[in-house]
Amino acid sequence: MESNAYRILDTIHGEQDVRALPREEIPALCGELRDFLVENVTKTGGHLASNLGVVELTVALHRVFDLPHDRVIFDVGHQSYVHKILSDRKDRFSTLRKPGGISGFEKLGESEFDAFGTGHASTSVSAALGYAEADRICGRDNYTIAVLGDGAFTGGMVHEALNNCPPDLRLIVILNENEMSISRNTGALARHIAKMRSSGGYFRFKRGTKSFLSRVPLIGDPLLRGVRRLKRAAKGALYGTSYFEGLGLKYLGPVDGNDYEAVEKLLEEAKRRQCSVVLHLRTVKGKGYAPAEENPSAYHMVGTGYDGNFSEHFGSTLCQMAAEDEKVCAITAAMQVGVGLSKFAAKYPDRFFDVGIAEEHAVTFAAGLAAAGMKPYVAIYSTFLQRSYDNILHDVALQKLPVRFLVDRASLASGDGPTHHGIFDAAYLSTIPNLCLFAPATFASLDRFLAASLHTSMPMAIRYPNMQDDARIAETFFVDGSTDTVAHADFTDPAGNRAIIITYGRIVTEALTAAEKLRAQGIPTGVILLETLKPYDVPADRIASLLPRDPAAIVFLEEGIRNGGAGMLTLDKLRARHAALLQNKKIELLAIDDHFAIRTQEESIYRTAKISANDVLRTMVHLLSSLPVQNPTEKPHSDKKE
Repeated sequence: MESNAYRILDTIHGEQDVRALPREEIPALCGELRDFLVENVTKTGGHLASNLGVVELTVALHRVFDLPHDRVIFDVGHQSYVHKILSDRKDRFSTLRKPGGISGFEKLGESEFDAFGTGHASTSVSAALGYAEADRICGRDNYTIAVLGDGAFTGGMVHEALNNCPPDLRLIVILNENEMSISRNTGALARHIAKMRSSGGYFRFKRGTKSFLSRVPLIGDPLLRGVRRLKRAAKGALYGTSYFEGLGLKYLGPVDGNDYEAVEKLLEEAKRRQCSVVLHLRTVKGKGYAPAEENPSAYHMVGTGYDGNFSEHFGSTLCQMAAEDEKVCAITAAMQVGVGLSKFAAKYPDRFFDVGIAEEHAVTFAAGLAAAGMKPYVAIYSTFLQRSYDNILHDVALQKLPVRFLVDRASLASGDGPTHHGIFDAAYLSTIPNLCLFAPATFASLDRFLAASLHTSMPMAIRYPNMQDDARIAETFFVDGSTDTVAHADFTDPAGNRAIIITYGRIVTEALTAAEKLRAQGIPTGVILLETLKPYDVPADRIASLLPRDPAAIVFLEEGIRNGGAGMLTLDKLRARHAALLQNKKIELLAIDDHFAIRTQEESIYRTAKISANDVLRTMVHLLSSLPVQNPTEKPHSDKKE
C-alpha cells in the first residue's frame, strides 16, 4: 500500500488525534498500521511479527492513558514500532535502524514518549517499578505500564521485580502471551469465562457485589472473604493465576489481545483500580500478515542475513560433532535460530536445551553438565553473554570446568546499535583466569577450534561475528612458520616491513584496506591476524616472531573496547617479554575508546568508532614520520579521502 492510501493514519499527528478518533474507525486504523508496518519494515529490516501482534494493544494504550504523562515501557523494545508511529515518529519511520535514524528499540532522548531505553530482555518491570515508586514518594498521579512478552517473562529479572512489587502502586504489568502457553487452561469453558471476565458488566457486577456484602451486618465481611477465596480457587484451577495473586498483585485476564474492545475495557478497569495490576493478554504474532502468521519465527526479524553465516556454520559443524560424540550438547537462551542451532535441536532434541531468556542460568546449568562429564556448548550473543559474567567467573572458571562458549555477534552491530554491540566480550573474558579465548576469522579456523574443543579440559570461548565466510581473508593469509592457528601473516617483505598492522576478527578487512593504501605509497606493510587472544603470551610470542628487526611502526587494530581489551593486554605482554625487540618500534593501539559507538549519519560504523581503514592509515603515517626515513625521496603521506 502506498503511503497516500493511509486515510486514517495520515490524520494522526499526536495523542489528541488518537483519542479523538471515533470508535468505529479503530479497526480501520489497526489495519492501516499493519499495512504501514509491512510496507516499511520489509524495506528497513527489523522486528515485524511481534509488532503486528500488538497493534490493538498499543492503540488502546494511547487512547486509555495520558501519554507521555503516563509512561509505557515495552520490554526488549522490539515491539514498540506502533508506539513510535502513533507518537511523533511516523514521518521518520523510513529511517528505522539507519545511521542517525529511529532506533529499533525504545531510546531515551529520541522522544519524550520513550520513558526508558531498552534492547535487552526482562528489564521493563524493574524500570517501571522504579518509576512507580518514585511517583509514590513524590505524590504524583502518573501511571506506569510495562509490556512484556512471554519470552521476556522467562527471564529471572522479571520475577525479582514482581517479588518486590507492593500492591498499592499505579503500576500495570501487561503480559502479552503470543507464542508459548503460560497458563495451564485450554478449552471452551476457560475461553467463555475469560470473555465474561473482560466485560464491563462483569466488573460492574463485582463492584456492586462487594458494596452490597460489605454493608450486610455481622456476616457481610465473612461472606465477602469467603467469596474471594472461592473466586481465587476457581481462577487458579482455570488459569493458574495464583502466582501473581500470591505476590499480592491483582490479576485480570486472560483476554484476546487482538480484540480491541476487550483490551480497552481491561485497561480501563486496571486504571480505575489505582493499584498494582497484572493484565494477561493473548495475541497472534504476525497478526494480519499471512506469511508472518504462518511462520512467525521467520518474520520475527527481517533483513538479518542469517543464511550462510558463522552461526549457521557452527550449528552444522556441531551436528557432525554430536554424531560422533554422544556427550556433545548445546545450550541457548531463547535464540535457537539466531545462533544457528535449529538443525541441532531437530536432530538431537534430548541434547538441546533452550533455557529461555536466562543467560545466568544457562551458564551455571552448563557448568553442571560439564561437572557431570558432558561436553556443553553454550551459544549466546556477545551482548547478552554480559549478563552471565559472574556465572562464568565463579561457576565455570574458578572450578576449571570445560564449558565451551560460542560468543556470537562479537562485533559492532550497525543496525541494532549500542545495545547490541559485541565489543566488550574480549575485555571481560580476557580478565578471567583459566579461560582461553579464540577469534577465528574463517569457517576453516572455526572448525579447527571446534575440533580442538572436544578434547579441552578447561573453559574456552570462541568469538565470531555475524557475517559470511570471506574468501579474501582465507586467500590472503598464510600461517608463517607454524602449523597452529595463532597468527596468520600477510607480508610483502617480512624482513623489511616498515608498517605492521595487528588485528583479530572481522575488522581485518579494514586492516587489509589500510595495508593496500600504504603499499601504494611505497611503504612495505605486513598484516598479522591473531586467532588466539588468550593465553596472552601465545599471541605476544607469535607477534614477536613476525616483527622485523629494523625500525617499524606498529598499529594494533581492535573492534572492541580499549580499556582492558585484547589489544591492551597483548601489547602489555609483548612489552614484558620482548622489550629489546620493541626498542626501535613505534606502537599505537586503535580501539573503541571509552564510548558506545553510536553511529551517525553519513558515517560507516568503523568511522564512527574511529577504527576505520583511514584511521589506521593516518595513525600509521604519524608513527612513520617519527622513524628514520629509509629513502628520503619517498616520504609517506596521508590519504585524506574517506
